[in-house]
Amino acid sequence: MRHGITAAILLCCSASAFATTPQIIAHRAGTGDAPENTEYAISKSLENKADAIWITVQLSKDGIPVLYRPSDLNSLTNESGPVSAYNANQLTKFDAGYKFGSDNNHPFRNKGLGIPTLEQVLKKYPETFFYIDLKSPDADPAQQAKALEKVLTEQKALARTRFYSTDEKYLNALPKMIQRFESRDKTRTMLANITMAHQCDIPENTDAARWYGLEMRRNVEVVEKYTLGEARSKSVLLWDKEAMKCFRAKGGANIILFGIKTKEDFKQAKELGADGVLVDSPKLFSTFKTK
Repeated sequence: MRHGITAAILLCCSASAFATTPQIIAHRAGTGDAPENTEYAISKSLENKADAIWITVQLSKDGIPVLYRPSDLNSLTNESGPVSAYNANQLTKFDAGYKFGSDNNHPFRNKGLGIPTLEQVLKKYPETFFYIDLKSPDADPAQQAKALEKVLTEQKALARTRFYSTDEKYLNALPKMIQRFESRDKTRTMLANITMAHQCDIPENTDAARWYGLEMRRNVEVVEKYTLGEARSKSVLLWDKEAMKCFRAKGGANIILFGIKTKEDFKQAKELGADGVLVDSPKLFSTFKTK
């Protein structure tokens, strides 16, 4: 519970406060240390001093938000098919630790790690801040938004959750009271303009705090249009000091960097003044945070 309180305090701090110590955010609840998006993984990440938890949510057949990421249950469990083919009660009985491990080493098989509901998780960890990634490939955006609003309101979790999605329609469907990131497309376009054209174009309506999330470095393909055709070339979008300065030019920007894998990545993110870093193994990164 102490770690959750720390997360809440950190989220209220100014961007400059993060310049020396980015939040450690457990990606998929800490997928490098335990079966992803399970209660066990959340508990282990908090034990390993994660400041916040990043979870992935889909909608079950009976319209209940549950924690699962891939499009098919066969990717991680002992069942198959989409999450939307089963009700929430059935999903809690599936083995979410079935595929964790390698070769013949599957230490979490048959350990009772089911697919939890968002309500269960918010209730069990009442002081923890959650970043919630919406992945439902076949959910109706309005129906999902209504289900999420119900859970967040009942659990009094509006202030300790923030939503992200690679599909902007799921973010747009959320009611205004629900906190969210700026769209991935908008973030990527702004970064590309800075990286490739050194063009800083920050929207004027910056009164409220803005949250951006993107990989620290992202391989992209640049398409140049000509009268007689087009040319394609490989490039890299990279967060640097110029990008950070631009995104924060008008204040209110909070930046979470994805794909932080190594000590060197963490050091770079720290030097850039990132507000948080998304990591697979809080156990590994907790040792870097104090150095």
